[in-house]
Amino acid sequence: MSRVNKLVGLAAMALRSNFSTLRLPYKLNFAITMKCQSRCLHCNIWQLKPTGELAIEEIREFAKKNPSFRWIELTGGEPFLRSDIVEIARAFKENSKELYVLTMPTNSLCSNELVASRLAGILRLGIPRVVITLSLDGHREVHDRVRGVPGNFDKVMALARKFMELKKEHTGFSFFFGYTITKFNEGQLVKTIDEVMKELPGITPNDFHINLAQNSSNYYHNQNNNVGAASSDVIAELGQFIEMRTQQLDPIQIVETAFLKKLLSFAKTGKQPMRSRSLEASLFLDSWGNIYPSIMWDKKIANVRDIGFDLNNIWWGGEAQAVRDAIKKGEEPAQWTSCEAYQSIVGNLLKAAV
Repeated sequence: MSRVNKLVGLAAMALRSNFSTLRLPYKLNFAITMKCQSRCLHCNIWQLKPTGELAIEEIREFAKKNPSFRWIELTGGEPFLRSDIVEIARAFKENSKELYVLTMPTNSLCSNELVASRLAGILRLGIPRVVITLSLDGHREVHDRVRGVPGNFDKVMALARKFMELKKEHTGFSFFFGYTITKFNEGQLVKTIDEVMKELPGITPNDFHINLAQNSSNYYHNQNNNVGAASSDVIAELGQFIEMRTQQLDPIQIVETAFLKKLLSFAKTGKQPMRSRSLEASLFLDSWGNIYPSIMWDKKIANVRDIGFDLNNIWWGGEAQAVRDAIKKGEEPAQWTSCEAYQSIVGNLLKAAV
């Protein structure tokens, strides 16, 4: 199947989810490890000492029994810490025949050589689009403080330069800077963008993806932390950032613009701007095989080890259906993160554009 056909198939599946319940999800958000070298002020993943995470043989079994994915996000922790990350991507590429896009974040703390080698292996698999997000939470002084690692900003810049070269060689590869607004970096977004554009000629505000710090007990493990910035500061920063961006026809940029407008609404009201498609279009799978509706809702549905790695065994069961019913009633915890928001947006572009 061609790149265009796979994109059309993903879009059609997302739109269909707005009118009917899908038989199985088309997006998987999979934390392949919770190991992390960062020491972030707003996230406690790095404090975990993970053992017993899913092995490559188990991941292959899951990929084989669940071949419906068109969009896969491999997250962490730091995904590139897994020495078998290429084999993980291969397992999904070989089984999900209509896979269109693979996305991953990185903290840039692995060596450039290691990341480049493992990313090259992934790019050789022939997935139509591979998108990497470079975590960047401030200009040099702020980012290193927020991330707790001296020199981290310069490592991000070095890896970005490497990626700029890779983009010239691989038309399906792209990268963005992922910036999370927290109380630890509020008011620093524009200065950060300016500094990056000076360091890396050719980078524009459209190369930044913005999130708001939120609390999660099943992913960030920061449920007892006060990480959010003051709403007035967030509103001002987001408004200024939206004005800095230019309109583009790229599908990712169209969805990103809609995401940002709804993120601004979320910052103003604290209310989720659109109903999520969790456990319809997508699910969150942690590194131990636990299935959740999303990274923001700690309602455990099952563990893949207990269900023979086959989602068909639980997707229409009582636990999953109860979550879907709760979402329809507006009982889902209020959140707006790209991990779940993109599915809502693509599933209802007309509403998202308002």
